[in-house]
Amino acid sequence: MIPAAGKSTDVSRERGGEEEGFAPAERDWRRSALAASGDAQVSLWASAETAREERFGKRIFVRGVIEVANFCRQNCSYCGMRRENGALRRFRLAREIIRRVIGESLPPSVTDLNFQAGEDPVALKELVLPVIEEIAKEKRLGISVCLGTVDHRLYDELRQAGARGYIIKLETGDPEQYRLLQCPGTLERRLEAIRYLVRTGWCVSSGLIHGLPNQTLDQLVGTLDLLRSLSLSGCSVSPFIPGEGTPLSSEKTADLEQTLNVVAVLRLSSPRWVIPAVSALNLCDSSGYVRALRAGANLATINLTPSEWRGDYQLYRRNRCIMTEERILQAIEQAGCQPSLESWIAASSSFPPSASLVPASRSSP
Repeated sequence: MIPAAGKSTDVSRERGGEEEGFAPAERDWRRSALAASGDAQVSLWASAETAREERFGKRIFVRGVIEVANFCRQNCSYCGMRRENGALRRFRLAREIIRRVIGESLPPSVTDLNFQAGEDPVALKELVLPVIEEIAKEKRLGISVCLGTVDHRLYDELRQAGARGYIIKLETGDPEQYRLLQCPGTLERRLEAIRYLVRTGWCVSSGLIHGLPNQTLDQLVGTLDLLRSLSLSGCSVSPFIPGEGTPLSSEKTADLEQTLNVVAVLRLSSPRWVIPAVSALNLCDSSGYVRALRAGANLATINLTPSEWRGDYQLYRRNRCIMTEERILQAIEQAGCQPSLESWIAASSSFPPSASLVPASRSSP
């Protein structure tokens, strides 16, 4: 059921940037691929790596992230920065600190800069907007943000300031699971925000969490179908990590092997997507990051947040895996790849979102 590396593929129909629907054969292939193990898993990852190289070569985009604030008005059950976590020391970086990081600590391999925060309109207006206005004038970096669901006018102001990429994850595409996990707002509003961002010219990246408590295969496949129906430039998968200070702190960590299968399925579903290898994979296993690159991921992120505040940006737990430039470049080399000299935003802007790779042959490899 897994497309063999190098084999030709069929293309699913698209209309206006969104698919008319997924053929049963494609859904069946995804189910088989998500459960792959042994030789089938090796074939899956090899096919995904080949698909990435056919579109991007061996280039891995390298971005830097600055986590500017950990205040959040949302109360997601899986996130340590949820508003009801009273044990967390909250912070907003001063503009001068952010400027210093960019001016003095930016590694030479970085082509993109991402500003990330909890859903905090204060940080957006008072920190992110002014800094982006300053650095965008230099036109040397792709600029993206991950700031949650906010008013449309703030999206417009960020774009006018010079940001071009927006990361806004679904985590799950199942409406009931979305509600039970207290994900941001409602799924309907999240989707409306994504569609507005795409419609107004942003390069949008979304994503999901694999291994959420009680997550079913139907929920996972449905989420993947939903993500493929959106005109995204990129997509990520994070393994579920039980977060400190959350209602899910005693739940089980996601299975790394199955999470890597999701990475490969994302690549084969949309060959032109920019797919990050996320640092949380190294919390599952020290090899997780490199293996994600070998399974089709093509973006790596260097953490630029000053060390004094890193522990308080607690998506999962204070004991984080901090990806420095040294670690990133080593991982890229171990995966047999090289850092890209081009911004992921520039690369994404050069072509529209693509259709999915559907195996030409449905027989098992």
